[in-house]
Amino acid sequence: MNQTNRVLIVVTNGKQLDDGPLAGVWWSEVAEPIEEFAARGYEVTIASPKGGEALVDPASMKEAGEGGAHSYKKWLSDTMPLGKAKTQDYEAIFLAGGHGAMFDLPHDVHLQNLLTDFVTAGKPIGAVCHGVAGLVGAKLDTSNPLVENKRLTGFTNAEEEGTPLKGRLPFLLETKLKALEAKFVAGPDFAEHVEIDGGLVTGQNPASSRAAALAVADLIAADKPLEHRQGRVPGGVKR
Repeated sequence: MNQTNRVLIVVTNGKQLDDGPLAGVWWSEVAEPIEEFAARGYEVTIASPKGGEALVDPASMKEAGEGGAHSYKKWLSDTMPLGKAKTQDYEAIFLAGGHGAMFDLPHDVHLQNLLTDFVTAGKPIGAVCHGVAGLVGAKLDTSNPLVENKRLTGFTNAEEEGTPLKGRLPFLLETKLKALEAKFVAGPDFAEHVEIDGGLVTGQNPASSRAAALAVADLIAADKPLEHRQGRVPGGVKR
């Protein structure tokens, strides 16, 4: 383990829909993990498929205030291209959400290769809300999906019903994960809910961002082999 552990947070570059709203990063799903990793003394790098600016969903900034706007510019105005990221440089990878993640993360070859390498290296993988969409294109080998038979969660079909982008997404996350034979576990709508299966940590929605990051940080620090860790963290109750 490096003297200073480094964590790679992956975000969408965002997508402006035709005659519609911006599908971008949900800010708290980046800000809260940054806070939790920094509290452990971990160094954070932000990367996106294209690099450069990662567009933020304006709705996610309503409660952030001026401090949030300042942090957004610091962290998301000039992200690193995913093609420059190397697995050996980081102890964990964390996929943040926002509706934009549904459009670019599932198809990014660099991300798919990184995720496969993180699994092979036995390093933790975290994802929250729509960031879990970044897992759907990744494979363990030439044929087996990374999520196959994995107990996980993500933004549910029921939760999607209440969003402005209902019906405008390329797929429904819960439906897609089940089609890939993941063991999808849905908690109460918009309540904190995190699943842990080995080295894979997934959070259901924005309310789960901090708990998911904490679970990843715990895995980085843990001596216990990742394959022996399993459980859920609904409201931080069980792990």
